[in-house]
Amino acid sequence: MTEPLTQLERRVYQFLIDFLAENTYQPSIREIAKKFRIKSTKTVSDLLHSLESKGYIQRDESRSRGVHIFGFAAAGSTQPVPCVPVAAATDGAPVKAERYITMDRRFLPSDDVMYLRTTDDAMSGRGILANDYVMVSPSARAKDGDLVAARVAGQAKVRTLTHRGATIVLEATTAAERPIEVGPSDDFAILGVVCGVFRPYVEKEPEPPALESENGAA
Repeated sequence: MTEPLTQLERRVYQFLIDFLAENTYQPSIREIAKKFRIKSTKTVSDLLHSLESKGYIQRDESRSRGVHIFGFAAAGSTQPVPCVPVAAATDGAPVKAERYITMDRRFLPSDDVMYLRTTDDAMSGRGILANDYVMVSPSARAKDGDLVAARVAGQAKVRTLTHRGATIVLEATTAAERPIEVGPSDDFAILGVVCGVFRPYVEKEPEPPALESENGAA
């Protein structure tokens, strides 16, 4: 079993993984120092030496980017899926992702999929709870019985789609939520068909850059 890392060592180790995945090469010592606001390159070298001694990486000190991360394999056949703020998804304007979740392409029905975060427990009967990330395919054609994400009066709703004549009905699985009936003149649009759900049990906020003082360096 590898030896536990300090807080700063863990953040540097995660930075090495993220940088390699994004750029296909490792950061230099100076790039690590800049990221964590460390003035001394020797401090960075000591951090890398500690990661190596604890069994997380292997270094080739003859190379400026000579770090090998044990157990890391560049993940092929993956795609970053944008997580779209609910408000942005409902206003019809170009959407900017607030974050991305990298997924295996085998689980993506189309290239335009996105994640929306649910705001209620209306679909708990189908295993979807408030604050879950639902994967939505805008290009999939919605039919009766499909679980869809829809814009209703400026709000995003995840419901089961049903047609009753000329009326569209969005149904929940909980008795507390009444069906939503949509007419031709209502503010309504289907954002896409729900094709997956992701529920994080632990979600960490981004940490601020480390200062050199965190490592005890002068």
